[in-house]
Amino acid sequence: MAKDKFSALWVSHSSIQDFITCPRLYYLRAIYKDPKTGHKITVMSSALALGQVVHEVVEGLSVLPTRERFDIPLIHKFEIAWKKVTGKKGGFFSENEEQIYKQRGQKMIQRVIDNPGPLKKKAVKIKQNLPYYWLNEEDNIILCGKIDWLEYLADTDSVHIIDFKTGKHEESSDSLQLPIYHLLVTNTQSRKVTKASYWYLVNDNAPREVKLPDLEEAQKRVYQVAKRIQTAKKLDHFKCQENGCRYCEPLERVIKGDGELVAESEYKQDIYVLPKLSSEELELDSEIL
Repeated sequence: MAKDKFSALWVSHSSIQDFITCPRLYYLRAIYKDPKTGHKITVMSSALALGQVVHEVVEGLSVLPTRERFDIPLIHKFEIAWKKVTGKKGGFFSENEEQIYKQRGQKMIQRVIDNPGPLKKKAVKIKQNLPYYWLNEEDNIILCGKIDWLEYLADTDSVHIIDFKTGKHEESSDSLQLPIYHLLVTNTQSRKVTKASYWYLVNDNAPREVKLPDLEEAQKRVYQVAKRIQTAKKLDHFKCQENGCRYCEPLERVIKGDGELVAESEYKQDIYVLPKLSSEELELDSEIL
């Protein structure tokens, strides 16, 4: 297959995780387009809105010179960013629900203010807007993705990958996230990766270091999944193993007309919300906070 950026299969951590979770989910998020608008679709949830805002505020610091990062109070930036997801735009169907999630976000931002750690140190910014490289030129597969933070380690002229987590669950040991990030950072900039961490902003005052994945093994694992996706696309076969699981079902509901269109993303993606199925579901959402 000829190397061609426009016909290549582009894969990322999120798309690969979608495919592993449910092939139908991958199809609905990465391939399907609404025949009326020609846009891809997504479903906004309260947890997703929270993560979006916190990441925007914290990740946005990396583009600023070190000495200027905290000139504007982060809480002020958080309030501005939150306006983008207030009400139904963030999947909130009551003021009480929104306040619960907003307060959780404020606590995470305050944690960063009180414990800035690597955020007050030099950072590396990859020049590409969307870092990518050819995972396999012969098979026409590209790996892409954005990394939350790259701390510059001056003593070794190397980089430290940091990924911010806004949920309560810890990343599993077999996750492909760090293997993918290790591959991306290694292949899109010149400095060696010598350290990687997750920063669980809900509970931790500092990033939690994890073992760096082996690059050769990472390449093998990611390529294997990418080939499965490529084969599924050729066969047009993206079947949910449960004939409708909790991951693909929300998007299926949108296609059936159950969703409410609330916004259009900067990437021309139609953003929908689904009403809470019951008061019990809302109560469960609140219990995890």
